[in-house]
Amino acid sequence: MCGRYAVTTDPARLAAEIDARNEVSDPDTAERLAEGNYNVAPTSTVMTVVQRHDHGQRDSGQRDRSGSRDDSGSRDSSAEADEATRRVRAMRWGLVPPWTKELGKGPLLFNARAETVGSKPAFRSSLKGKRCLVPMDGWYEWKPGPEGANGKPTKVPYFMSPDDGSRLFMAGLWAAWRPTAAREAGDDSAWVSSTTIITTDAVGSLTDIHHRMPLIMPHENWDAWLDPDAPPDPALLAPPAAELVERIGIREVAPLVNRVTNNGPELLEPV
Repeated sequence: MCGRYAVTTDPARLAAEIDARNEVSDPDTAERLAEGNYNVAPTSTVMTVVQRHDHGQRDSGQRDRSGSRDDSGSRDSSAEADEATRRVRAMRWGLVPPWTKELGKGPLLFNARAETVGSKPAFRSSLKGKRCLVPMDGWYEWKPGPEGANGKPTKVPYFMSPDDGSRLFMAGLWAAWRPTAAREAGDDSAWVSSTTIITTDAVGSLTDIHHRMPLIMPHENWDAWLDPDAPPDPALLAPPAAELVERIGIREVAPLVNRVTNNGPELLEPV
C-alpha cells in the first residue's frame, strides 16, 4: 500500500521540469505546496499531473474557452484538432466517487489495487480517461518490529526513494465531484478534484518491507498512461520491472513519521 509519502518540489518547478502547464492557481494552495511536505497523508492537498484538452475537456471545474463546464470528461467535436497537453493540478488525496453524498463521510480511497481497478465501481470510470501521475520523492512503509511495552509488535518505518535522488511518478486516477445541491443549483464553484494512487505487488527487495507498493510509472510510459482519449494498455498496470526497482533505496527512519503532525527533513534521516 501507499499511505504516506514525501514530496519537496513546488508546482511551478515541477511544471517546468516536465514541460507542463501549471494550473495550481490558488495562491494559498500554491504556497502550501511550495513549502514541501515530508509527511503527506490522505485528505492532504497534493500535486498531480494530468493530460487534458483545452476544448471540450471541461473537467474538475476547469472552465474551457467556451465558458461551459462538464464533469463527464467527454469531448465535443471542437476538440478533435486540439492536442492534449500536460498540466500540474492540485487535488485531494483520497478519490471521491461521483455518488458520494457528503465529502469526508465515505471511505478514504487513497489507494486502488491495479488488479481490480478496472472492475471496482469507484475506479473503473476514472481508469477509462482520468488517469494521472502523482509525483513524490519517496514513500514510507512500516514493518513489524520487536515487541513493545504493551506486548504487541512495534511498527518500524522505512523510506523508499531513488538512489540517485531523482523524483518518482506513481500511476494514479482522479475524479471530479461536487455536492448534489451544488449540481442541482448549477453552482460551478463547489468542484472537488480528488486522486488515488494505484498499488501493485511489491518487487525485488521491496518485498522485505511490504507485499504491496505504489505503481511506478516510468517516463517512457507517461504519454500512453495519461492519454485521455484512449483506454490504458493493460500492460501498464503490471508490476514495475525488476531493474527499475533495483534503483530504489530502502532505509529505516525514525518513528517521528508515525505522527502526521510531524513534518520536516528530519523525517527522512536514516536511523
